[in-house]
Amino acid sequence: MKTLLFILAVGAAAIGIEQPARAQPGGWCAEYDFGGHASARNCGFATFQQCLADVRGVGGSCSPSPYYQRPYNQRYRPGYPY
Repeated sequence: MKTLLFILAVGAAAIGIEQPARAQPGGWCAEYDFGGHASARNCGFATFQQCLADVRGVGGSCSPSPYYQRPYNQRYRPGYPY
């Protein structure tokens, strides 16, 4: 019984050691217009549709995020041998 508990504890520790998921910055920014010179930007939207749903009714527009970097995938790089 103690051996089984030890194995379960080691398994749980191994799962806990894995790297946590990292938040990806969104690919779209919502530009809110509050009138005059007041405005704000939120660049946390993964899709254009999410951005539009957020600005709809509040006022503003959506644009591609200048901070977004596409995930690097070596396999599909042009010129890379498959």
